[in-house]
Amino acid sequence: MKSKGILLIITIFAVLFVLSSAYIVNETEQVVVTQFGKVVGIPKKEPGLYFRIPFIQNTNYFPKNLQIWDGDPGQIPTLDKTYIWVDAFARWKITDPIKFFQTVNNTVSGLGRLDDIIDPAVRNFITSYRLVEAVRKTNRKLDTFEIGLEDIKKDEGSIYKIETGREKITEGILKQAQPKLDKFGIELVDVKIKRINYVEQVRESVYGRMIAERRQIAEKFRSEGSGEARKIIGEKERDLKKITSEAYKIAQEIKGKADAEATIIYAKSYGVDPEFYSFNKTLEIYKDVLDDKNSLVLSTDSDFFKYIKGLSNNP
Repeated sequence: MKSKGILLIITIFAVLFVLSSAYIVNETEQVVVTQFGKVVGIPKKEPGLYFRIPFIQNTNYFPKNLQIWDGDPGQIPTLDKTYIWVDAFARWKITDPIKFFQTVNNTVSGLGRLDDIIDPAVRNFITSYRLVEAVRKTNRKLDTFEIGLEDIKKDEGSIYKIETGREKITEGILKQAQPKLDKFGIELVDVKIKRINYVEQVRESVYGRMIAERRQIAEKFRSEGSGEARKIIGEKERDLKKITSEAYKIAQEIKGKADAEATIIYAKSYGVDPEFYSFNKTLEIYKDVLDDKNSLVLSTDSDFFKYIKGLSNNP
């Protein structure tokens, strides 16, 4: 009975010993085994089941997959003295877990080392190039087209010419930072600029320039519109005078022909009896001249008086 109890106790201790000595490494982890603070053996990078001496050896887990470093946005002046906010990020991984354990010990400290190395590299490269170099990577013609700006910016091509570009700047940051990270067992996979923005004062200056450009474009359109309006009005006045002149000419020609025909008709009709024509015209003159408001003094031998005289002699 006692032997069974002892056997059971031994079995329990054996199971506990095996359980405490076994550890599992998955696909995204790598393990460094230490004994009294010193590294023992080689790091375990392959996934599987491993064993250690319990209570004496410790397992230190480190990520094997890519990690993200996200830098704090900072105000940096460019080579052309433009102050901008730069927000960069990087991807990194632990390639030598032993060096990493012996130098920085954990990922939090590793991120601190990345801050100390990548941030100065970013600042160094941004200050060494113009703003346009940090924004664009090629001299490819922009797909966007702004009406009116083609005349304003046609002479600025040399100002915006790219010699290095954003992609080569980030490659330079990577090359400058990587040698300093080798001693920590860290590989910097890539560095990218997430965002570039103007500081407040520069932003206001840029907005002011944009407003001035738009006003210049608007004034150009107004001037062109005013000139076109004057041209249209001038053409209208010219056409109107031409039409009026031609209409007046045609009207005068028609009136002249009508007067000529009327004169011919009058001449023919009055030529039949000239005495009647003279009498009729004299009566018309009497009607216009003689009324109750006017007085007319005539001599008895006046031709104008002869018809009145003839009327008075007739009973």
